[in-house]
Amino acid sequence: MSSVSVKIHAAEELDPDASAAIIALCEAAFAEPFDRLFALLPGSRHVLVYDAGVLVSHACWVTRWLQPAGRPALRTAYIEAVATLPARQRQGYGKIVMARIVEETTTRDFRALSPAEPGFYERLGWEHWRGPTAIRTTADPLPTPEDAIMILRTAQTPPLDLDAAITAEWREGELW
Repeated sequence: MSSVSVKIHAAEELDPDASAAIIALCEAAFAEPFDRLFALLPGSRHVLVYDAGVLVSHACWVTRWLQPAGRPALRTAYIEAVATLPARQRQGYGKIVMARIVEETTTRDFRALSPAEPGFYERLGWEHWRGPTAIRTTADPLPTPEDAIMILRTAQTPPLDLDAAITAEWREGELW
């Protein structure tokens, strides 16, 4: 993998061609539309993995405030759109992109994501949140029992009860 390079950009730094390439990569990996990726994730930071100048893998993170039961809301690096071109999957690019995300998010209270492939993240040390999940609204929390959450601790992570309830703020698009 001597021809592999990794670049990090804030969403607002990406030119239209780079944004289009990220969207095309995510659409190829997930077989669903990603045309609203940048509108739904303002302030996101993107890790881009290139091989011989070709974008092959991507992930981004945004700051979200997740609140485990009995704790104040914690500053969380919420990981989104982890994708590798289908023809390049299972070749180590996903590990590269996730390792760089981990390096870049050490100052957060913890990291979280809603996994499409839980086994991939388990092998990287991520833990399943076993307790109930919900989204904070202006009224009562909206339960989200169908959503799976995984976390990865940082040096700042307080003791967490993974069987307790956890909530996140409401947002447009995918709630988790």
